[in-house]
Amino acid sequence: MNQPTSPPKTDTATAATCIPQALLHLHAVDFHAGDRHILQQVNLHLTQGQILTLIGPNGAGKTTLVKIALGLVVPSSGTVNRSADLRIGYMPQRLQVDATLPLSVQRFLQLAPRSTAADITTALQEVGADHLRHSRLQSLSGGELQRVLLARALLGKPQLLVLDEPTQGVDLKGQAELYDLITRIRDRHGCGVLMVSHDLHLVMSATDEVICLNQHVCCHGHPEQVGNDPAYLELFGKAGVEAMAVYTHHHYHEHDLHGNVVDEHVHDANCQHSPAPSLLLHPNAPRRSSH
Repeated sequence: MNQPTSPPKTDTATAATCIPQALLHLHAVDFHAGDRHILQQVNLHLTQGQILTLIGPNGAGKTTLVKIALGLVVPSSGTVNRSADLRIGYMPQRLQVDATLPLSVQRFLQLAPRSTAADITTALQEVGADHLRHSRLQSLSGGELQRVLLARALLGKPQLLVLDEPTQGVDLKGQAELYDLITRIRDRHGCGVLMVSHDLHLVMSATDEVICLNQHVCCHGHPEQVGNDPAYLELFGKAGVEAMAVYTHHHYHEHDLHGNVVDEHVHDANCQHSPAPSLLLHPNAPRRSSH
């Protein structure tokens, strides 16, 4: 008589904490560095095809949480579960390269494990950087370098992309283009994306869920929900609210319970809107965005 087989082991989670179909699941994660309590009881759940963004001020623990998610740091307590044989592509916040090192973009990408010439060409084309192939890495602009780093993250055909401040050193136009590119990559590959940002208003259209972190989870949910949460307003103050208002001014639609657009308003000559979004000026207003 055949004996039942045991389920495959996961990284650091028990079966009780494993959520089916999750690429990544963190439960009640704490992290201490000496007497500093950097993370407190943090939960995170990311599925295939989902873009989840961590926002928060400097020192909030975002990078530490990313390192825990990547398996580079072990939490002081709590559990971490990654799907079996999860392929992860990582894009660091910044890259320091010696100015005297003669390193081309192509040579830099060839240093990635198991990269092939065909893979490099495909990745560079996908991020719109194939024309930079023979450029020196040190000569690239901020936006060009970020595209090359994103190409490198794609070389391993990741199921999960982890992007730490992917628009670091990029101007506003370039930031919008990069966030649009990240969304298209998610749509094309069906991968999950864990992204870190300082600015909710910049990632509003490029994320499905937001976790606002300040050592603990202050609030989480769809970006517009987080933008109205008292914890977010307290953490980011008037400047954050004003930045969100500028963004929301250009987005007029309703969402279902899962954050999907269900009713988008089309502007025409008959529109009559007040100058400011009621969604942000009145946190308890109905969930319809309007000027």
